[in-house]
This record gives sequence, structure tokens and C-alpha cells, in this order.
Amino acid sequence: MSHFCRPSRLLGVLLILTAGTSLAGCGVVAAPVRVTSVAVKVVPVAGDVVAAPLDVTADVID
Repeated sequence: MSHFCRPSRLLGVLLILTAGTSLAGCGVVAAPVRVTSVAVKVVPVAGDVVAAPLDVTADVID
């Protein structure tokens, strides 16, 4: 059995990956809202007004 495949080592790696995934999850959920906000800001007159609530929503998710 190799040094890497010990059960305690695998459990440690699994816990680190799980913690990293759970902490990065909020950014993944907020990404579509942020992309929509950026796309709406391109509209000349009303873009910033419409994008403001989207920015606030993405900030709350983060």
C-alpha cells in the first residue's frame, strides 16, 4: 500500500476538498447574477438602474 493511499490520508484530503468546495459555493451561485448585471449595464440609458438590484443581490449571496 502506498504512502498516499492510507485511510487517514484519504480522509484528510477529502475533508480539505469538502471545506474548499463549500466555501467556494457562494461565488458559484452568485456568478449568474453578476454576469446578468454586467450584461444589463451595457444598455445605455437604463442599464445602471436595472443593474443596481442585481448587484445588491449578488453581494447578499456572497
